[in-house]
Amino acid sequence: MIRKRCAQDDKMIFRLIEQELVPLSHLSLQEMDQIRKELPRRLNRGITFVACRPDNAQVVGFIHVMLHGELLYIDLIAIASAHQGKRYGKKLLECAEQYGRLRRCKRAKVMVDEDNVRGIHFYLRHRYHMMRYVALSRCHELEKSL
Repeated sequence: MIRKRCAQDDKMIFRLIEQELVPLSHLSLQEMDQIRKELPRRLNRGITFVACRPDNAQVVGFIHVMLHGELLYIDLIAIASAHQGKRYGKKLLECAEQYGRLRRCKRAKVMVDEDNVRGIHFYLRHRYHMMRYVALSRCHELEKSL
């Protein structure tokens, strides 16, 4: 089941970020601490969808997106490792892209950390194209027409 985020989901979203995203990041401890402080405000900009197991309301993944004109920017996505490979990421991505289409977005963009090989392959499988490597942020920029 995919639904919009509610306040009770934030604890699990923060846990998913710590467990699934932080280990892939190249940022320093100081930079990560600053991002942690900004997360509540960041999640209130844009929209977050969560994936729950069908048998209960346990959050197993989320995607956070922001709109910038005709661009759907995929800010964060994470699936609990025990639930990866079960199509939760695919369903979340499809939901976010549909949200963007309904708001007249023409393309979707995401930045993926250089060491996140699984993430890069995930987007390539979903018809995103490698646009460029951004050395300053050590990320790959991928894009897809909506």
